[in-house]
Amino acid sequence: MDIQLDPARDDLPLMANTSHILVKHYVLDLDVDFESQVIEGTIVLFLEDGNRFKKQNSSIEEACQSESNKACKFGMPELCRISVANARTFSSEMEYNDFAICSKGEKDTSDKDGNHDNQEHASGISSSKYCCDTGNHGSEDFLLVLDCCDLSVLKVEEVDVAAVPGMEKFTRSPKLTVVSEELRNQIVYELVTLPADCWREQLDYYACCSQAPGCGELLFDTDSWSLQIRKTGAQTATDFPHAIRIWYKTKPEGRSVTWTSDQSDRPCVYTVGSPINNRALFPCQEPPVAMSTWQATVRAAASFVVLMSGENSAKPTQLWEGCSSWYYYVTMPVPASTFTIAVGCWTEMKLETYSLNDLATERPFSPSEADFRHIGVCSHMEYPCRFKNASAATQEIIPYRVFAPVCLKGACQETLLRLIPPCLSAAHSVLGTHPFSRLDVLIVPANFPSLGMASPHIVFLSQSILTGRSHLCGTRLCHEIAHAWFGLAIGARDWTEEWLSEGFATHLEDVFWAAAQQLDPREAREQQELRACLRWRRLQDEMRCSPEEMQVLRPSKDKTGHTSDSGASVIKQGLNPEKIFMQVHYLKGYFLLRFLAKRLGDETYLSFLRKFVHTFHGQLILSQDFLQMLLENIPEEKRLGLSVENIYQDWLESCGIPKPLQRERSAEAECGLARQVRAEVTKWIQVNRRPRKRKRRVKEEVFEKLLPDQLVLLLEHLLEQKTLSPRTLQSLQRTYHLHDQDAEVRHRWCELIVKHKFTKAYDSVERFLQEDQERSQRDSFICLLLAWGTRLALTLDIKGGIMWLRKPSARSTVHISVLLFPRGWSQPGTHKRQILINTASHSGACLPP
Repeated sequence: MDIQLDPARDDLPLMANTSHILVKHYVLDLDVDFESQVIEGTIVLFLEDGNRFKKQNSSIEEACQSESNKACKFGMPELCRISVANARTFSSEMEYNDFAICSKGEKDTSDKDGNHDNQEHASGISSSKYCCDTGNHGSEDFLLVLDCCDLSVLKVEEVDVAAVPGMEKFTRSPKLTVVSEELRNQIVYELVTLPADCWREQLDYYACCSQAPGCGELLFDTDSWSLQIRKTGAQTATDFPHAIRIWYKTKPEGRSVTWTSDQSDRPCVYTVGSPINNRALFPCQEPPVAMSTWQATVRAAASFVVLMSGENSAKPTQLWEGCSSWYYYVTMPVPASTFTIAVGCWTEMKLETYSLNDLATERPFSPSEADFRHIGVCSHMEYPCRFKNASAATQEIIPYRVFAPVCLKGACQETLLRLIPPCLSAAHSVLGTHPFSRLDVLIVPANFPSLGMASPHIVFLSQSILTGRSHLCGTRLCHEIAHAWFGLAIGARDWTEEWLSEGFATHLEDVFWAAAQQLDPREAREQQELRACLRWRRLQDEMRCSPEEMQVLRPSKDKTGHTSDSGASVIKQGLNPEKIFMQVHYLKGYFLLRFLAKRLGDETYLSFLRKFVHTFHGQLILSQDFLQMLLENIPEEKRLGLSVENIYQDWLESCGIPKPLQRERSAEAECGLARQVRAEVTKWIQVNRRPRKRKRRVKEEVFEKLLPDQLVLLLEHLLEQKTLSPRTLQSLQRTYHLHDQDAEVRHRWCELIVKHKFTKAYDSVERFLQEDQERSQRDSFICLLLAWGTRLALTLDIKGGIMWLRKPSARSTVHISVLLFPRGWSQPGTHKRQILINTASHSGACLPP
């Protein structure tokens, strides 16, 4: 391979040879088995020669027009209208007469287990013997390289798409008398290039082709990061089969999905946003440039609900007693890394007091609203785009569903369900057309490592957002909704430029949330300034506590977006375990966008952003695409020396805090809400200094009611105090009802508890670590947990800042010491402590600093 990996580094390899051949569509047919914790089945890949794809892109409008006139005349009189939910795939060992889908609905009587080999096939290919740097190796065979790890690949075969009745329409031949590799590849090419308005027929054709019999096994080999497939005699990508079927199964330890239990102690499995993305879920092309569509049929026990990235609101189809099937599809090409699945005993949550169904339907297009829409030809590859749909352009609230364990029904009804409509409406008022036609929201298990994660048509949220008032839930919901535009509809061409997703979502969450609350401009500005103050503190902590090489937003500099000749590349620091704890892309990206918005003015900036979304939706971008277009829209008198180059130098390619930001923060006056907090801090310091026994009655302090963000800032200021008495802490807890606040407030409160050994509130820390694991893992504490099995049932004893976690079900008591230490504490002389875990004796010891 042309990518040399250093095992001592934390870079993530993307091995797929996307410069030679691209996956255009995936058809997954999977079974979920909770007993063995395995997902197994087949995936069919429909491929396109990379050279042909480049030619197609160079004249996309002309190609789309000619294909549209031709393909839509085909009709589908002979195409069987199968129920995809009931479909099973077939191996090359089956005869053509057994090809069930061509008998127009006849039941498949083949052996359901006959197509699955329980043993991994040894292909005999040495991965070092065949390279994939170029598309033609002379006498050597072409090698298809897919990103893959933690998978058992059982068999790979070519799919005989020519066996599907009616496919002669794609060949300009009345009968398929002589079937060749070239003919099959021509059929696949015609299929993947069908015009957007034929998307329903295209999905049907994909489904039928995916079940066609095989026409020969292909040789394959796997290594740590890839699956390599070849066909003897196929020396170029053009000669390689363009439809292949892979039989595989996941491994319980696979890192793309987590097998766990939900809050009701029912089993579930879901994609966790792993650093390795989806390559341990299915073999795929992971580089962002490999934009593809997919459709999936997933079978599970009838008690389970299957949620997935999909345009349709799937309902279960009963196959036989105790087993149901779910079918989803996506017609907008997106990177395979955005594919998401969750299978569990979820319950759909609905508001019982009043119905919002009338809000979640499309409003008819009104000519009076035409001025609010950007009209023009889209620049992306062809797909059924909502930005061309007049009705979609005026749809403020897309249809949505909310799923969660039944035990969280009350919390969902009280907060989340009431917030989704105003947040969706606010996002539409700011950016216009929703890129995706619907939204599922799932409250994931407690071990989810962050507050939220967005994928096409589905958002995962942590249970932590359900506690306290609506503030944390609303802001996080707005953040994930923003990703529909920035991160999904518009993606980064190079994953190291994560700020193009997270920086935008962080900046827009404030704008959306202010609109959702219907704040007047003064209130909105005050709250946004307060959040900027909090983020400034976090950014300073981040810069102090993280290595310099991980503080850079554009680490590859001039090589950003570059790949090897084959298309393979490496994501710097992609596997670094510290990366998941870092917020530098969120924070520095946010402050850069805030800086630019101030330079243009908020209204002008948001107007530009709508124009940018219309221009680049459905595409991948680099930093320069955004910056160049932005600078073209800034009047000369407002640029004041701004250029792409100096933004690179000051903000994107340097470590530490950007100099323009330092100057801005030092010159800015503290906002009114922050000044109010500082006044409250002074009161608490005075309370803390009072003697326990007072000789004369002193007037009690009257404390102001504070917003959640103000409470966070108050507690952060108090964390800087050397000592706080138990009496002060108890009064603090009682005054602000800290036990009932949201997770952001409670995690600062827990830091105070641990720092000052406030034993009366240790139960708050125990609750926090059990119920808000994403906060304890991410911003708040550096914890080391030794996992036993798939679910931890923990009893916590806290003694002098050390936590002892006990698993009661173990034969012998298991103790693991964990030092609670707030990430980013800025106290002078404070250092991180190391934690030594002796896994042999299951004991832990805290080392001195």
